[in-house]
Amino acid sequence: MVKVALKKKIANEEAKTFSEIRLYARKIWLAGLGAYVKAGQEGGEYVKELIRTGEQTEKKAKKVIDEKVEAANTEIDEVTGEVIKVKGRVEAQLDKIESAFDRRVASALNRIGIPSKHDVETLSAKLDELTALLERVARKQ
Repeated sequence: MVKVALKKKIANEEAKTFSEIRLYARKIWLAGLGAYVKAGQEGGEYVKELIRTGEQTEKKAKKVIDEKVEAANTEIDEVTGEVIKVKGRVEAQLDKIESAFDRRVASALNRIGIPSKHDVETLSAKLDELTALLERVARKQ
């Protein structure tokens, strides 16, 4: 009888153990299935979040680049304005130097007795007047 009772007890223990093993196996299966579904759901959401973050980063980068380009263009415009001002001053100084050089050369030529362009033009005008006067006198005779 003890054997039969022991066999029944062992059978009950085995059935209980198999029942617990099935229960744990089912829980493991359900946990894996739940993880798969959760990963699918959250994975899609995660990808969407990554896309949103990427779009925001792209907008910020474009804004920064636009600001840098605008700043560079402003700086170029300022430098260009300064160059134009300096160019104007240099040209004015060159004109003054050229004028001073022309006066000094004319003065030096005058000192050594070489007539200026103005002197030659004045003399040429007087010659034209004299030539015209001589032609009139010659016609009268």
